[in-house]
Amino acid sequence: MNNYDIKDLNLAEGGRRRIEWAEREMPVLRLIRERFAKEKPLKGVRLSACLHVTSETASLARTLVAGGADLVLTASNPLSTQDDVAAALVNMYEVPTFAIKGEDNLTYYKHISAALDHKPHMTMDDGADLVSTIHKDRRELLPGIIGGTEETTTGVIRLRAMAADGMLQFPVIAVNDAMTKHFFDNRYGTGQSTLDGIIRATNVLLAGKNFVVAGYGWCGRGLASRARGMGSLVIVTEVDPLKALEAVMDGFQVMPMMDAAKIGDIFCTVTGDINVVDTRHFEVMKNGAIVANSGHFNVEINIPGLQGLSRGDPKLVRPFVEQYETKDGRKINILAEGRLINLASAEGHPASVMDMSFANQALAAEFMVKNAKTLEKRVYSVPAEVDAEIARIKLSAMGVKIDELTPEQVKYLNSWEEGT
Repeated sequence: MNNYDIKDLNLAEGGRRRIEWAEREMPVLRLIRERFAKEKPLKGVRLSACLHVTSETASLARTLVAGGADLVLTASNPLSTQDDVAAALVNMYEVPTFAIKGEDNLTYYKHISAALDHKPHMTMDDGADLVSTIHKDRRELLPGIIGGTEETTTGVIRLRAMAADGMLQFPVIAVNDAMTKHFFDNRYGTGQSTLDGIIRATNVLLAGKNFVVAGYGWCGRGLASRARGMGSLVIVTEVDPLKALEAVMDGFQVMPMMDAAKIGDIFCTVTGDINVVDTRHFEVMKNGAIVANSGHFNVEINIPGLQGLSRGDPKLVRPFVEQYETKDGRKINILAEGRLINLASAEGHPASVMDMSFANQALAAEFMVKNAKTLEKRVYSVPAEVDAEIARIKLSAMGVKIDELTPEQVKYLNSWEEGT
């Protein structure tokens, strides 16, 4: 491959317009870019990033380059790439990019390999594919890597498992742990963009439908509340008793997936685990059921299990809607091949949400460069002061002012002698 592999360079002008539109809603990242351009905190750092190639990611890429990073970008999901943005990144912003919407699995991993051929000092992941590939197949790169960052819940779970097994060979900052990331990105971003993707793919009315949300983490909370806002009758499935209790107290019906499968009209998984919607669930689903995923990987839905219950291959009845006909005559609709519905048929999170997520990525990269020599080979949370600074900048950009503690209040909160 050359130093890029994209669909069509001629799409660049449309990508530039899309990037500029998104940047209007990304003031935090813009302010960080201005500082990075002056201070160059990433100067000389080779950085390989595996992220969704969207207009919002382009703003992060520009910020990293402004900070001095030698950046290569590859896609973290075959269906989320915006081909015009990829073209603009290559043609107008000189960022080597390897991403084609709808690329097959072989091409996807060729692109991962191309990003790693950059011999990175740092990785930036959305699902830990770079880190896992390095540890499995490209171990010769390990001596040159100072650390990495990870964007997603799923990726952080994988990395913590590696660290627990003593397998993680460099420090990684869990960007997903930042409140300004998971609170806004997962709750508000996933909540809105998932419904957007389901509606665009199906054009179904949500009001009055039994909408099953699998998982009540931050993504599940956001999705459940927005589905209820659209008039759906929301059912939550969970394995964690505390999260299940929270869902009940938030006013949702909670039950096992086996029970929900019998009455659900629309299902959406947001757990990060495997076979959350399994063969036994498909066996009892209604005719016409719609099944989607907004967790990171399509393994949340056991599509091979559904195929085994079906007559022949599925039919593409609408863009992003594959209809399986079971041997007993029921039709079950899988959206976007079980991949991220909010990025496959819609545009992912709004730019104002990704502004804070990618601000965390940029500042986490800066922190890693400054502190890599003192960090152990484990997963770290984003420093609290970085999280608070991003929130402060965001409030300022929104025109919102807040109080500050008085010296008297600071003394009171830090003393045990004041009593009541």
